[in-house]
Amino acid sequence: MKLTDYRVPLSGGTRGPAALRELVELALSALEVGAARRGGPIPAGGPRALARQFEGVFRYVQDGAEIDEGALPRLAELLAYGSADPADPSCAAHLHGPPLAVAVAADLAVSALNPSLDSWDQAPAATALETALLAELAELVGYRPEEAAGVLTSGGTESNLMGLMLARDHALAGACSVELDGLPAGVRPRIFASEAAHFSIQRAAALLGLGERAVTAVPVDRELRMDVGRLAAALADAVADGARPIAVVATAGTTDTGAVDPLHPIADLAARYGSWLHVDAAYGGGALLSDRLAPLLDGIARADSVALDWHKLGWQPTAAGIFLVRRAETYASLARRAVYLNPSDDEEAGYPSLLGRSLRTTRRADAFKIAVTLRTFGRSGLGRLVDRCHELAHSAAASVRAEPALELHCEPILSTVVFRYRPATADPRVADRVNAELRRLLLREGRAVVGRTELPGTGPGRVRLKLTLLNPNTTEADLAALLKAVVRAGRETDG
Repeated sequence: MKLTDYRVPLSGGTRGPAALRELVELALSALEVGAARRGGPIPAGGPRALARQFEGVFRYVQDGAEIDEGALPRLAELLAYGSADPADPSCAAHLHGPPLAVAVAADLAVSALNPSLDSWDQAPAATALETALLAELAELVGYRPEEAAGVLTSGGTESNLMGLMLARDHALAGACSVELDGLPAGVRPRIFASEAAHFSIQRAAALLGLGERAVTAVPVDRELRMDVGRLAAALADAVADGARPIAVVATAGTTDTGAVDPLHPIADLAARYGSWLHVDAAYGGGALLSDRLAPLLDGIARADSVALDWHKLGWQPTAAGIFLVRRAETYASLARRAVYLNPSDDEEAGYPSLLGRSLRTTRRADAFKIAVTLRTFGRSGLGRLVDRCHELAHSAAASVRAEPALELHCEPILSTVVFRYRPATADPRVADRVNAELRRLLLREGRAVVGRTELPGTGPGRVRLKLTLLNPNTTEADLAALLKAVVRAGRETDG
């Protein structure tokens, strides 16, 4: 990399690819070295040991040196060494999947061109592409593409916030209002979600000025599905108490068990009470790609809004969130006019704007990598990957059942397996401690990344371990080795 009279290598234009080519090769080579140095799913030694690796990294900032041509390969190697690698079969803790290589390459093209979707003249092709992609995804959900609308988001948290924002605006200010100046006096809005719903529901309620206590947590069954009878009772009690049920949130793929709430009965109740129905399908939306699993989401098309995340069961680089509404007119309260971005005469002249679709202004073209992936693999190809991860979950569950030292919580629904190690004593406090500590032991050794969660309720005995299987290249032998490592760590911790 050379500087000449303040002219620096840029990634765009006709010379951009040439400027990138050598740097990309340097970065890729460094990633190989760093991964080999790591030698497992996560670096061994723990947080302090890794933090020491970064000491002195920014000395060039203090020294005032102008150019450090070795920065990219050195830091890329360190990043690869210090990363939790979701492509390693023993890295199975979170909804953090290994992205497809073609999607990463597509993402590089977006980074090089740097379109911003806050106005057409910053992103002509990306604006058209996102619009076309969202029509396809709306049809996948079961919406009518000509009536639906949506946007690419940073993930489920942003999508859930948007769904509840539109629910609030629709209920309290009217579907065609563009402003909401506070809540009408005396209105006590209520949102209903299961005990296993994502924590972003409470956070969204707080951000929207409703308060976290506006969210009623509905009890769940053993698989963490919402209890529809308890939802009906909670809605009736709220109305009797003078509250207004503005939204019901159904979860299609809980973070822990992958449970899908009963969508049709929940939709019936939402309709009865005039409540907006939002379906958080950030995880379970991947089932729509699979002929085998798509029936789990029967009823999702009845939702007023839906959240999907293709950086989970879609194998995209983060972020690849999608927010969809069934009827475009319900988007009205997000409409904004900024004369320097979407002047009305430009739109009248045929230049479209996506500004009123998003909570963000500057927004990268995340639709491109999804579009490339869909074009490359098709729904059926991606569906086979979903099915493979589902098969792996059932294989892992069978191995857990066959191991006396382990206890399975419930049968897998999507691609997660919830279980625990059984210590020598039946004391639930000991069980919680051992399961928490064995996970940290595996992390310190750099041998495995296993998830940890807690079942709903109170008191000891609720800590569980979790495998979230999003790597279709994992083998049954890999899973057997991972569970063997869990048992070994449990015995060492229980000693």
